[in-house]
Amino acid sequence: MKKLADNLKNLDGKSYRALKSIQGTYKGGFYHLHLDYVQGDPFAAPSRLRFFVPEKHTDLKTGQFNNKVRETAFKHFFAKECQKQIFKTKNPVHGTGKSGMIFIDSPGQEMIDRTAVKITEQGIEFRLSAGLPAQGRRILGHKAADLLTNVIPDIIRKTINQYDRKSLEELLLLADDQEFIRQELTKRGLIAFIANDSILPRQSGISNKPLKNEKVIPFKSPEDSEVSFNLPSGKTISGMGIKKGITLVIGGGYHGKSTLLQAIERGVYNHETGDGREYVLTDESAVKIRSEDGRYVGNVNISPFINDLPFGKQTTDFSSEDASGSTSQAANIMEALEMNTKLLLIDEDTSATNFMIRDGRMQRLVKKDKEPITPFIDRVRDLYEKKDVSTILVIGGSGDYFDVADYIVMMDEYRPYNKTDEAKSLAEEMTTNRTKEVSAFVNTEQQRDLHRREIEKLFDKKEKVESKGLHTIRIGKSSLTLNDVEQLVDSSQTQAVALMIKKIVKDRNGSRELKKAIDDLYEQIEKHGLDILSPFQNQHPGDFALPRKFELAAGFNRIRK
Repeated sequence: MKKLADNLKNLDGKSYRALKSIQGTYKGGFYHLHLDYVQGDPFAAPSRLRFFVPEKHTDLKTGQFNNKVRETAFKHFFAKECQKQIFKTKNPVHGTGKSGMIFIDSPGQEMIDRTAVKITEQGIEFRLSAGLPAQGRRILGHKAADLLTNVIPDIIRKTINQYDRKSLEELLLLADDQEFIRQELTKRGLIAFIANDSILPRQSGISNKPLKNEKVIPFKSPEDSEVSFNLPSGKTISGMGIKKGITLVIGGGYHGKSTLLQAIERGVYNHETGDGREYVLTDESAVKIRSEDGRYVGNVNISPFINDLPFGKQTTDFSSEDASGSTSQAANIMEALEMNTKLLLIDEDTSATNFMIRDGRMQRLVKKDKEPITPFIDRVRDLYEKKDVSTILVIGGSGDYFDVADYIVMMDEYRPYNKTDEAKSLAEEMTTNRTKEVSAFVNTEQQRDLHRREIEKLFDKKEKVESKGLHTIRIGKSSLTLNDVEQLVDSSQTQAVALMIKKIVKDRNGSRELKKAIDDLYEQIEKHGLDILSPFQNQHPGDFALPRKFELAAGFNRIRK
């Protein structure tokens, strides 16, 4: 590190591009610094560096991260701890462009496997980005030396020495408890669990942090829906267990229906301590379904829901550059089924009305032979009974769904009440005048082509595929928009989706089938880790977090070929 400092001081005042000469590995007192990439301009993407601290210089124990769930929680914790130290540091280094910037890919509330921190039996590694200081386009060598040999090493030292040991242990025990509950959901035939005293509302539409004020009403399960778990941590926890089947969430507007569903849809991820939803856990294959006016749809069999289109247009291999609300919602369901979802989450507010229901009066006026849409109400039971696919549906405008539901919970002033018996009695007393519009169940199986060559045509000469925030991916000059993929929660996941798309498309020996290609890539990640996505061989693996297969498939499905 002394040699690095001397080199930087000798570069003081020289052209910024001369900094490229410092790339390499340097040994410090308690760490190794790997300068994997040095930016060529102070306004360009910042330099990438890794600080590796051998296990002997820490008090970490291998047993603390002896399984995947614990390892993810462990990396989550230390990425946040490093970020805290970055914020606390009064960085004296400034200059032109990104000069003095220090960044680590710090997570949000969800604990998702990410590359910001790597932990092994050999030690812990922090993957950072830093802006090497300049004045104009001239190197500030003394400040660069201070940044790399004093400021950042001090951040790393404080991170591994001053972290709260009790908070780490609590988080690891929480991860154990969450994994135990997930396993118990399967054993008990449950698809979701919402613990008593959970805080479901968030601060705002742009903040995922829990709402904290005296008016917040903690969740409390109806007594007849309550289940309990004796957790590995020694605690016993109780809350509402939602069984497999069709569950309706009903109630008046602004009484918490959508808030409950939003918590359930995020329950596919484990949440950190203090999130308020750390014990809201959902079947990990759950997919939020909505309509998406104008989305691209490619070669999807939507015939179980839409058939007999005017002019004889077929729907077993349906494509559209500008899908309607109903066709996009049908495609979203079929694409989720293709990836083996076992739970659909649907909110009436974000659904196409004509896709969800066709009442008796409309059936009499517009005959079935003139209506190509088979509404979801007439398929939802078949999906469960024939395909073992459950549905949780928020609905406030159609009591016809009472006939097909197994469990009906009403939200009243943010509290849930079991209204199944009452709703079923009403359904018997006030019979519907609509008729079921299908008799036989239509096969939902599909194996679609990846269209590797068509996607590759979108690449530019540099073959650059990159994310732009949470909801956009650039492929060459084209944009892939993911605004309505609601379970994509971290921009680092979007960056991973971009890299995964490129990796699958460029794999000449890979499967032509979309699902198989995705499954194969996840097998590689399971075996070798997320670092295999890095475009930088044996270097800084970038800043990305693992998306689910469903979000990666959603990316492929929305590429306009």
